[in-house]
Amino acid sequence: MPSPDDEFDAQACVTIRCQDNLSVGVRFHNRFSFDEDSVHYAVEVWAPGLAASVDEVVAWVWDSGLAPFLEELAADYRGWDGARSWQTNDRDLSVSAVFRSGGHIGLTWVLRPWLDIAGGWSASVTTWREAGEQMTSFAAEIRHFLAGEVGHAR
Repeated sequence: MPSPDDEFDAQACVTIRCQDNLSVGVRFHNRFSFDEDSVHYAVEVWAPGLAASVDEVVAWVWDSGLAPFLEELAADYRGWDGARSWQTNDRDLSVSAVFRSGGHIGLTWVLRPWLDIAGGWSASVTTWREAGEQMTSFAAEIRHFLAGEVGHAR
């Protein structure tokens, strides 16, 4: 957890909601950093009957990050076969993407903290978005959020 002296911006957040069911969503917030090598943030997922969060996901600057993964999906707006996936090094956050006819991308977000501890848990939700501009905009918002720039709620 960050100390009071750490860089912390509780106002910056990015939210993605499922276009098919607005009561399903994912929120990235509470971004902070202890050093130049990593970014820490919280992730929440929710759906009817489900609310789960991980308070500290770590993204390393040298790692292939979430923003480039989402940008690749946005660039392939015409679609692909099968699933594509990304996860943090700690595997506490992962996302898989599938393309549906009609130009929509399904993003299944999985929170799975404490992988090696008995009693661990996981929770997942799927958000559907339009492949073109909606994915491009969302990828840009995640990039700005992870870079410490003010994000926008969607």
